[in-house]
Amino acid sequence: MKKRILFIMNPISGTSSKAGVAASIEKYLDKELFDSTLVATEYAGHATELAKRAAADGVDVCVAVGGDGTVNEVARALVHTQTALGIIPCGSGNGLARHLMLPMNIRKSIEIINRCEIKDLDYGIINDRPFFCTCGMGFDAYVSHKFAEAGKRGPITYVQKVLEEGVKYQPETYEIHDENGTATYKAFLVSCANASQYGNNAYIAPQASMSDGLMDVVIMEPFDILEAPQISIDMFNKTLDKSSRIKTFRTKRLHIHRSKPGMIHYDGDPVMTTADVDVVLVEKGFKVVVNPDADKRLRRPNAIQSAAAELFNEINVVRDDLSKQGRHVLALSKVLQRKLNL
Repeated sequence: MKKRILFIMNPISGTSSKAGVAASIEKYLDKELFDSTLVATEYAGHATELAKRAAADGVDVCVAVGGDGTVNEVARALVHTQTALGIIPCGSGNGLARHLMLPMNIRKSIEIINRCEIKDLDYGIINDRPFFCTCGMGFDAYVSHKFAEAGKRGPITYVQKVLEEGVKYQPETYEIHDENGTATYKAFLVSCANASQYGNNAYIAPQASMSDGLMDVVIMEPFDILEAPQISIDMFNKTLDKSSRIKTFRTKRLHIHRSKPGMIHYDGDPVMTTADVDVVLVEKGFKVVVNPDADKRLRRPNAIQSAAAELFNEINVVRDDLSKQGRHVLALSKVLQRKLNL
């Protein structure tokens, strides 16, 4: 008996045309395995409606054809159902697809779907909003908001917003509570990662797994302008977790309190919410068509990348020590000047 598969295509996601998608599905999809339907979305939230209807109707696979926003819309309708999520990545970042090591090529993506290997994976919820890749607050949520306002998509626009806003953004103070207690951090951003990256191979949580029942919490402490290039390099070299400015831990749930309401993001979509934020990880809550040939070792840094990260981290530690010593000497000098009435 053939499987039923629905392709849900967002015609305006990402930066590339979707003109060839229908023809590729017709040409490369295994007709002996699947009976297929292709539907284009017409408005925000339409993908969720289509996927929810398909799951209720017993469709075997719903394929999101678009970016992370489209993937989120489809996936949120499929949690705790028997309908699996498939992905043909056509967005500007494709964070979840890249974490799953799916091809960025339409034909090869369809070939993965033809093999139809399905696994149960984890997902998260932030203030009642499901996320499948990452969520967070602070600078990444702020940039997501500015990126959404820009209208123009693509990595160049995103980098432009990071550079424009990074010099102006002020870190916030966060009170974070999990099963191990409460701690307070002044941070540039707080990210909760179910998967390893934001997209475009920018790894915010290189060690994150979608099948361990835990999310990786990443706290990026304030840094100076001299450290910014190295932090960016670490993100693309999968070595961010080695930085002295990064604090990480794993948990199933946490509560975050900040001084005032502000932006959060879920899979890159920004939204204003309260000062209190709750994040929870739901274990094995949705089904996904995965790449049987994915090599998880490719998510790890190579020896050269690791060595370079450790070297720069040691340099930053020395800089911090010298800075602290300089402040200490300055303080002693002021004390002596007061004692001597200079």
